[in-house]
Amino acid sequence: MSLSPYMQFAREDWRHYRDDTPLHLTEAELASLRGFNESISMTEVEDIYLPLSRLLNLYVTQTQNLHAITNQFLHQHTHKMPYIIGVSGSVAVGKSTTSRILQTVLSRWPHHPQVALVSTDGFIYPNAVLKTKGLMTRKGFPESYNRQALLQFLNDLKSGKAEVSMPVYSHASYDITDEVICIPAPDILIIEGLNILQMPDMAETQRVYVSDFIDFNIFVTAPTAMIKSWFLERFRSFRLHAMDKPHLYFHQFSQMNEVKALALADNIWESINAPNLLKNILPYQYRAQLILEKGAGHGIEQVYLRKL
Repeated sequence: MSLSPYMQFAREDWRHYRDDTPLHLTEAELASLRGFNESISMTEVEDIYLPLSRLLNLYVTQTQNLHAITNQFLHQHTHKMPYIIGVSGSVAVGKSTTSRILQTVLSRWPHHPQVALVSTDGFIYPNAVLKTKGLMTRKGFPESYNRQALLQFLNDLKSGKAEVSMPVYSHASYDITDEVICIPAPDILIIEGLNILQMPDMAETQRVYVSDFIDFNIFVTAPTAMIKSWFLERFRSFRLHAMDKPHLYFHQFSQMNEVKALALADNIWESINAPNLLKNILPYQYRAQLILEKGAGHGIEQVYLRKL
């Protein structure tokens, strides 16, 4: 018998843990939440996301109770601390769609209606800084992020600040903008990103990590060859979408011969995304409390829940 810290559930088994959780989501809303080349159905929302929202609602409630008990013990009153959910996984695996759906279904629960969603992309260094540091071909790797700013952001949230702010990353220009987004203290914050679970090398002096501030970590995964095919499909879709839109980053690729453009996309995967996935993302997936494993068509087929 193999040893594992997880309980494994096939989709048809996991769906029963929905219990009587109601579905408050329309087809139109779901369409707005889907990512490029993803065909997630309402049935998958019912089978996967409603049971998960029920589990997370129970976790949030108990954490709020524990916070109240701690306040009682310390004879103090502090602002509620948001429950933070991390969603990690490879480029193109669909973690942004997972995060958007979770945000929507969790916000329909009565005890935590304010659910914010942010991406660690907002803490990537501006392209000008990356060029100075020689990191443009390492974008998405741990060293391309302003980790201190990200940690300060999470620390401010967990300290009960009434409002926190963070930079805005534009997927149109593929760069940090001059904008800043302000987030009033939410009941729940979902933060999605590539390296949320990653632990720096032991040689580093840093002793506080992103995962220290996260209450529940979710890892979205699939076979690597499948993720690569999704990346190439997404690249093709972005390229076609940018044909007549010069302001978009992908417009430059739309001016190339298609064969040349797709060869470039393949090289980007092999030289940047695959090494980052294999070194900085996949090795840490088992630090997550929950793993969502996808199959063909982006459908979630297996759920792994860490044993308590």
